[in-house]
Amino acid sequence: MKKIFLGALLVYLAGALLLQLPGCYREKAQAKAVIGVTLLTRGHAFYRDLEEGLTEAAASHHFKLNISAAEWDLAKQVAQIEDFIIQKVNAIVVCPTDTRGIVAAIEQANTKGIPVFTADIAAAGGSVVSHIASDNIAGGREAAKYMVQRLGSKGKIAIIDQPAVQSVIDRVKGFEDYLAKFPEIETVAKLNGEGVRDKAMKVMEDILQSHPEVNAVFGINDDSALGALSAIEAAGGKDIFIVGYDATPEGRQAILRGSALKADIIQYPKIIGQTTINTIADYLVGKEVPKLIPIKVGIVDQVSLQAAK
Repeated sequence: MKKIFLGALLVYLAGALLLQLPGCYREKAQAKAVIGVTLLTRGHAFYRDLEEGLTEAAASHHFKLNISAAEWDLAKQVAQIEDFIIQKVNAIVVCPTDTRGIVAAIEQANTKGIPVFTADIAAAGGSVVSHIASDNIAGGREAAKYMVQRLGSKGKIAIIDQPAVQSVIDRVKGFEDYLAKFPEIETVAKLNGEGVRDKAMKVMEDILQSHPEVNAVFGINDDSALGALSAIEAAGGKDIFIVGYDATPEGRQAILRGSALKADIIQYPKIIGQTTINTIADYLVGKEVPKLIPIKVGIVDQVSLQAAK
């Protein structure tokens, strides 16, 4: 009789524990969770590092990752999310190619009860459990602060933008908000380089033709900054400097060799990846997780990079 009672008690306790897990994932969370991930691209060092962080943390939680890369293609990313829904994954991680364009796909996952998390780039809608990203407003502010100091609070600047992406919108907001304190610094051009090098190079060529008086450029990622650098070097520009964003190995090398790229906002994509998986792990066992998890940023220049060698 005692054995029967103990057996019944164990069954009851196990059932009670399962009820604490969220939604239709209570049963699945007890098994090996499968996480669908759609990256913006694998062609950028930032996302390769982010993927490394995802993979390392997933291994520690015994999660299986199904990782795809949209390569800047919204339609491809939507199809990847639809595949994850068909697979009935436990959670989906999205690094959106388009902040607004991805909303409908996120809403599809919502209707199926699959929790969605965004990393690096936010979505403009849909139900997202948690967004994990660099503190991009702070990063934009640091870029502007460096630029103001180097300009001596006076000059003409250009921004190579990518306004379809929320992380970039935040960077530019932080940058412009800080510059607003300095009326003698004028933004003479703000053009979309689409976050890719060849487009950014063409945009910079146009800026040099229409605004040869420009003193400084803010590139919203290192592909934008390095594209601008190629255009400036080809034109023989010596009095223009660039502040980039990402501090990729190529960006750092350009800073170290004394090029027009003078500083770079540094992000920690591996930490973003690790934090994303750890947040999913907490959520799947019923813990409350923050809606927004900002990851610190910093800034590097030639002096700090040489000191770090």
